[in-house]
Amino acid sequence: MTIKEAQEAVDRWIKEYGVRYFSELTNMACLTEEVGELARIMARRYGDQSFKEGENQDPSEEMADILWVLIALANQTGVDLTEALQKSIEKKTRRDKDRHRNNPKLTSK
Repeated sequence: MTIKEAQEAVDRWIKEYGVRYFSELTNMACLTEEVGELARIMARRYGDQSFKEGENQDPSEEMADILWVLIALANQTGVDLTEALQKSIEKKTRRDKDRHRNNPKLTSK
């Protein structure tokens, strides 16, 4: 699935099953909540905390939820994520093409 196809699929689903898009502010709050859920899993899987019995341990579910809400926000604000991502890659390349290679913290291991 391309990013464009994902944006179209989310839009179709919302129009068919979701009644309408939540407000942009509600979706922003939902995005923040989903990022927090991913952070909880990552802290337990890779950090010092442990999972409680029965607690979700699958980061892929939370990553997909984050992507879903991000796509919904893009759709309702008129953002073409394919174009935006390409511009972001180009910007980072211009800005950082040598910075990371010259960072001894990244190259010393």
